Amino acid sequence: MINVKNVSKHFKNETAIDYNDITFEDGKTYMLLGASGCGKSTLLNMIAGILSPESGSIEINGEDITKKSQKEKDLFRIKKIGYIFQDFKLIPEMTVADNINILKLENVDTSAMDEILEKLGILSKKNKKIKHLSGGEKQRVAIARAIVKKPEIILADEPTGNLNFAIGEAVIKELTEISRGKTLIAVTHDERLAKYFDYTIDMNEVTGGRRDV
Repeated sequence: MINVKNVSKHFKNETAIDYNDITFEDGKTYMLLGASGCGKSTLLNMIAGILSPESGSIEINGEDITKKSQKEKDLFRIKKIGYIFQDFKLIPEMTVADNINILKLENVDTSAMDEILEKLGILSKKNKKIKHLSGGEKQRVAIARAIVKKPEIILADEPTGNLNFAIGEAVIKELTEISRGKTLIAVTHDERLAKYFDYTIDMNEVTGGRRDV
């Protein structure tokens, strides 16, 4: 379970975002919905330990990650969290397989990788270089890389942001199906995708948007 409690994040441009208490239950899928600037991606990055709040706490399974050092946060993210970036964060000159196993994690094996790639419909692309793939295929590789290590939590930051709606909808459907039994939190601005998630959280209600400080 993830508990976000009285969290506030300040930015260099003298704005801040305050978050109400939010709880994400284990094994459920959540869509964070809201306009640009309302704090969706910031919340995701704080849960992942990429950003740190100025106040409040973020507890994951009873452990306050805001009290960890940056190195401890990074190790926690590698072991426990699968992160899907909006801009993929893939290396163009490397193959699909090498991008997925870039961290050389012990619990990543060939059979697991092949099974996930097959579910995502890109097993035939396994030995292709990223630069030769379409946007939809790159997003599926990013999903495969995030889930192949069997994380407890999957965070997806605008996973359909670079895709047209038809391809984006297919990607979200695949992501929610393949994440079944895990905690999935996905950021999006497209409310048409809400039907694929257990819960939708309107971030405008949770934060009230940015404020001057």
